[in-house]
This record gives sequence, C-alpha cells and structure tokens, in this order.
Amino acid sequence: MPNQVLEQPVSLDYARKTLLQGVLEGITDGILVLSETGELIYRNYCAYCICQQIEPTQSTEHPLPDKIWQCCQALMDSRTLYPDHPVVIETEIVVNRSQSFRVRAKWLTLEDPKRPYLAVLLEDRCQSLHNRVCAEVQKYRLTPRQAEVLLLHRSGYSYREIAAELYITVNTVRQHLKDINMRRQRTLDLEFG
Repeated sequence: MPNQVLEQPVSLDYARKTLLQGVLEGITDGILVLSETGELIYRNYCAYCICQQIEPTQSTEHPLPDKIWQCCQALMDSRTLYPDHPVVIETEIVVNRSQSFRVRAKWLTLEDPKRPYLAVLLEDRCQSLHNRVCAEVQKYRLTPRQAEVLLLHRSGYSYREIAAELYITVNTVRQHLKDINMRRQRTLDLEFG
C-alpha cells in the first residue's frame, strides 16, 4: 500500500477568516475595524503605516491618532441624531504637502445586527494620485520627464515650482504639459473615433 498523506479538513470558518484577512491585507487603503465603544478589533498593515505617518508618537494605549478618533466619535454621535439613516463621516488630514489622507468612517454590521462595528477607511491621497498618474503614463506613453511634470502638476505645484523642482525652465514645463495634452487628445480621438 503506497504511503498516504492524510489531510486535516479545513473548517469553513477558518477558510473564510483566512480569505477575508488575505483580502483586507491586500487592499492598498488602510482599514480599521473598531467596536462600537472604540476598541480596535482589526487594523491592516497599510492602516498601521498611515497612523504612524499622521501621528508618529502615538501611544500603544490609544492606537488611533486623535484626528481619526474625532471622525469616529462624530460617527458615534450621528447615531443618536440619525438612527435610521446610514451615515458616512468623511474628513481629510493634511500632514504636509506630500502627506494627505482621506478618512471615511461608517457603521458595519456583520453577523449580529445588535453588535455593530465602525469601519474606517484610510486613503493615502498622494499614493492614489501617484497610482493614477502611473496609469496615465502607461496609457498615453509619456516619457519619464513628462511623468515627473504631470505628477507635480497634479499635486498642485505651480509652473514655477515645477521648474524649480526639476531644474528646468517654466517654458519647458509649459511645453511638457502641452505635449501631454496632445498625447491625451490623440489617444481619446483614436478610442472614440
């Protein structure tokens, strides 16, 4: 009789939990799940990193930066004001020019409707912008320099600031943006005939 390996059956609950955790860890936005009293139930790695960027000296006793906690508190307060309406509380936290985060908090009901959770989504606005620009670089086949100009332009830099940042002239910035718009228009013309 050949050697047989007996496999332990995997419980459905364990498989679901593992799958859910894999999905949550793979999301590029930060995800926090809190109890209705504010106790941290779950935090993916991205959320941990964003919290550290917002408040680098945060304590382990209070794992949420105050600005995120204020958003959660507003959601909890809204429950008494609007008990029958789904409410999403949204705010933006700006640390500096290159660090900006969107915070969205909403109630999350899982298996037991009497025990709701707070779901907090944290979006790194600069990373999202960078991802969108990378997609446009591919779509419009931009050069590396055009990509740099576009990213700075989308980040709110003026022509003069872009020129200073990239050590080029303001006229060169204008020309790059003109070329980018021409490529974009050419691609749109080909797509929509």
